[in-house]
Amino acid sequence: MKTPSYVGLDISKSFIDLHQLPQGRNARFEYEQEGLSKLVTFLKKHKPALIVLEATGGYEAQVAAELSAAGLVVAVVNPRQVRDFARALGKLAKTDAIDAAVLARFAQDVRPEARKLPEPEEQNLKATVSRRRQLVEMLVAEKNRLSRATLQSVIDSHESTINFIQSKIDDLDRQMQSTIQNSPLWSAKDELLKSVPGIGDKTACALLAQLPELGKLNRRQIASLVGVAPMNRDSGLMRGKRSITGGRKSVRNALYMATTAARRFNPTIKAFYLRLRDAGKSYKVALVACMRKLLIILNAMLKHQNTFNQGVA
Repeated sequence: MKTPSYVGLDISKSFIDLHQLPQGRNARFEYEQEGLSKLVTFLKKHKPALIVLEATGGYEAQVAAELSAAGLVVAVVNPRQVRDFARALGKLAKTDAIDAAVLARFAQDVRPEARKLPEPEEQNLKATVSRRRQLVEMLVAEKNRLSRATLQSVIDSHESTINFIQSKIDDLDRQMQSTIQNSPLWSAKDELLKSVPGIGDKTACALLAQLPELGKLNRRQIASLVGVAPMNRDSGLMRGKRSITGGRKSVRNALYMATTAARRFNPTIKAFYLRLRDAGKSYKVALVACMRKLLIILNAMLKHQNTFNQGVA
């Protein structure tokens, strides 16, 4: 039988570096349509069992889509996980060629799960949510600058900019809601999510766009994926402080805002929060625990297609 091969792709703005194991084959392709076509042709010829590439801030999206459309098996992985793997191998140097080789080794040894790529509408919603988050950050920064302005002409300029950014945020809000309402599946999920006290339009959009696994994993897997599962720091007799790490920061940010509201208005989360505080837990520890509980509730609701009730999770 033919020995299966594994490919790592390191993607930059201009180039795609490839390394294939066990052959040790290297190649470089330009990141433009002709280069992508050559990459697809190359990979279809050699038929690797798995292709691994990192999530690199958007550059990987088109490559992953092209390869998936060609019937190739692709896994997009967390860069931090690959960096930790490289350090474990003693690979401290970093170049495009080295990164491609590390990704190929990661594919061969770890065999990450190849997940189905999002549909175009899901990718569009994710991009819209991301853009809205950027505009909100710009709005906060501009309001902070306005608070320090004293010259009237500068104040007028800040206020004009603030109004413009806010109008763009409002446009994106309408666009997101229209996208969700025009999809029967998303519309049903949106209604389920917003039946939970503390979950509003913005949080529901963020969860639908940035956490498509919600309702498809068990409680431990979804908590670990988002990064709200406490990690042990123990060695021998030493018992370190447990803390959360990794995961999807954008989802945690949305979940944090929802939980701050839920601890006041959601009877289940409020009771849980007060119980933790009465037990001596700090505000931060109690809030993170509530974030995890809220996430598990949402996961169970979508899994079983149930609206919120106080007996969930």
